[in-house]
Formats: sequence, C-alpha cells, structure tokens
Amino acid sequence: MTAPLPNIAHWTERCDMAAAFRWTARLNMHEAVANHFSLAINETGTRFLMNPNARHFARIRASDLIEIDADDATTLTRPDAPDPTAWGLHGAIHRACPHARCVMHVHSIHATVLACLDDPRLPPLDQNAAMFFGRQAIDTGYGGMAFEAEGARCAALLADPKLSVMIMGNHGVLVIGDSVAAAFNRLYYFERAAETYIRALQTGQKLRILSDAVAEKTAREWEDYPTGPAAHLSELRAILDAEGSDYAN
Repeated sequence: MTAPLPNIAHWTERCDMAAAFRWTARLNMHEAVANHFSLAINETGTRFLMNPNARHFARIRASDLIEIDADDATTLTRPDAPDPTAWGLHGAIHRACPHARCVMHVHSIHATVLACLDDPRLPPLDQNAAMFFGRQAIDTGYGGMAFEAEGARCAALLADPKLSVMIMGNHGVLVIGDSVAAAFNRLYYFERAAETYIRALQTGQKLRILSDAVAEKTAREWEDYPTGPAAHLSELRAILDAEGSDYAN
C-alpha cells in the first residue's frame, strides 16, 4: 500500500474516499464527470473533503481531494473551486447537518428510476430494502439543479439523524453515514434494493411486502450486524491494491 504523502492530513480517510469513487465507477453508478462525495473532517462538519471539479470518478486519487469550508462564501472564487452544484448541495448539508459526516450523491440507474415514480418510496420488499425502512427522506419538491437555494431545501429534509438516505425526486439518490465505509455501504445496498424493486414491478405480479414489524427488526439487525461496512470497504481497497491501482496516491 502506498505510504502517506507528506503534509497531507486525513490520509486514511482520503484513501477510503478515493477507493469509494473508483468502485462506484466500476459499478456504473457514476455519471460522466458529475456527482460528488464529501467527508467532514472537523467536529462541526463544516470543513470537508470533496472530489475536484470535472474529474472522472475512475481517476480520482487520495491526493486529488479538495478541502472546503462550508462557511466560506468565497469558495466558488477559488482557483480550485468545486462544481457549483456540489457546493450548493454538499455545502448546505454539512452546514446544517453535523451528523452527516459523509455524503454521497449519485444518479445511479435504478435509484433514479425509483426517484421518478409517482411514489418514490422504497418499500421493504426484500432483506436489502429493509435496511432503509423508516430511514428514508422523500423529496418530491424538485426545483431545479442543486445550487445554493435548492441545496438548502434538500438539507432541511435530513434534519432527523435517523434518516440515512434521501430519495431525490426526479433527480437521484443521496446517502449519509458517519464514515466513508458506512455511506458507501448504504449507497451500494440502496442501488441493489432499488434494482430488485424495479425488476419486481416489471413482472406485473403482486408484490409480497414485509410487515412493518419485520422490516424494522431487520433494519436494526443490519445496524448491529458484526461484519458490516468497514469489512466491505476494506475488501474493495484490498482488490484495488492487488490490481496496482493508483487510488492511494
């Protein structure tokens, strides 16, 4: 594994982020040079790491991540200014929701299809979907691209720390977590669960939805499961390392 570069703080977290970007691209959950991940690096959550503007997920390295201050109104005038919609959405969330340590937003195919349904909620159809039972913020008020006003509106929907995913109507999906591993694990499982649901709808058959009691019990079991997000991300990093990837540069 590549040794930490000199004078770069939060190196382990940067490597985790870079690995998450690489794997998201490998799963085809990215979109061109859009979509963004961010990670808070101070106690209040207002300073955060984020991918640089217009860099493809498949090329992002740990040293490429830029550091942003959500309270700095001059951010968009920096030479390395982030994408303005990334600033609008992620800046607003980190400013308003200190519990949202890691924020991942994508337009992955099945989550976006779900977000375009008249009822975009993900029901507890299977074990994976049950992970998100009672933990979804539903946004049906899409008002255009996520510049600052739209970002602030979306951030307000995540005020309850119990909510771990926001289904962004007519847009995509956003997940939060207390670490890169937690957020990425949720992103992965939400897309899997959304795909199962969309494919089940395509059969035209009646769906067998879990009861609320079983769904909530399963969601809590997911939260307490001994082999969880950290093991998932560790294995992905091990695969990238074995392939000689430069993500940890």
